[in-house]
Amino acid sequence: MPSRFLPLFFLAGCSLAPQELTPPLTYDCPKVMTAPIVDGHLNDSAWLKTDWTPDFVDIQGPHLPTPRFQTRVKMCWDEQFFYIAADMEEPHVWATLTQHDSVIFHDNDFEVFIDPDGDREQYYEIEINALGTEWDLRLVKTYIDGGPPVDSWEIPGLQKAVAVQGTLNDPSDLDRGWTVELGIPWVVLAEFANRPSPPNYGDSWRVNFSRVEWQETHAHGEYKKIPDTKEDNWVWTPQHTINMHLPEHWGFVRFVK
Repeated sequence: MPSRFLPLFFLAGCSLAPQELTPPLTYDCPKVMTAPIVDGHLNDSAWLKTDWTPDFVDIQGPHLPTPRFQTRVKMCWDEQFFYIAADMEEPHVWATLTQHDSVIFHDNDFEVFIDPDGDREQYYEIEINALGTEWDLRLVKTYIDGGPPVDSWEIPGLQKAVAVQGTLNDPSDLDRGWTVELGIPWVVLAEFANRPSPPNYGDSWRVNFSRVEWQETHAHGEYKKIPDTKEDNWVWTPQHTINMHLPEHWGFVRFVK
């Protein structure tokens, strides 16, 4: 189990009582007549007409400090793809991993989690860094239920793109941030969806997003993680513990016209 994910019993040590836990968020995901061009630039008409999610919060909930940098997401769909766009404020955009299916959260990254039927089994995870290096995996079960992750799972036809608003891996200047755009084929998600894929109007899928952000120094012309610091985990809808693999806390994405 990756060290950044704590088991479910950690929830018992949460400072919030169960009745104080914020409920999962809901997002109405519109169907589009003209698909966005997946190039990392979020200026297509489909995106201009689509709402942003609220800004991400700490994975444990809004009672924790507000994340240092803004993160937000848009979603839309058509008969072929589930489209996701992420905008991440970042004054120093860096990435190191170039090998597909590397453990991408060792860099700053953006992550997608999809459990179509919300049963904690046969769900999907995608991670991507600012170089566009991507890790896709399928979870047979959650880690606390015994897993395992299936790294060999791939997404044929995945559309992906990253755009940096600034200069990648250059500590000498300040950047605005980076954007990610994904088009995930319904035909691939259908394999373990246990429900229509593409969805019917009004269907809701359990989905969440995470952003992993490391603290770094940028002296002497290179980026280095600050020793003995842990990464931040910022999410669309809170998990109430440091564990993304609790689909019962993910948001509801409702597919609408």
